[in-house]
Amino acid sequence: MEIWFNPKCSKCRAAQELLDDAGAGYVVRRYLETPPTAAEIADALDRLKLEPWDITRMSEPVAKELDLGNRPKVRAEWVALLAAHPELIQRPIILTADGSAWVARTPEQVQAAITAERAVAPGATMDA
Repeated sequence: MEIWFNPKCSKCRAAQELLDDAGAGYVVRRYLETPPTAAEIADALDRLKLEPWDITRMSEPVAKELDLGNRPKVRAEWVALLAAHPELIQRPIILTADGSAWVARTPEQVQAAITAERAVAPGATMDA
């Protein structure tokens, strides 16, 4: 399991605490320091069954600078924008070994990720 994580984000910290409390194995990806590539974002979107504009933080200053509210919704262009400006990516995102993903902003979504991960590899853990 991998969590796209921003330590300044309270939702990320809450998700990490839930993962820790559950004894879940996961890898932390500080996506602002190690941004996902366009291909990784496209993969995450496919897993999420969402489009890039669905996971874009429109309130970020760069979203306003780029006038994203008026930008045509062309998937490849938006994916490239998220890759170039990872601060626009909604967080936390959890990717699991079964090919699923969650924008894990609620305890229920984090629990769903934990359940999915355990279904694939019961008892398996990775160092956090």
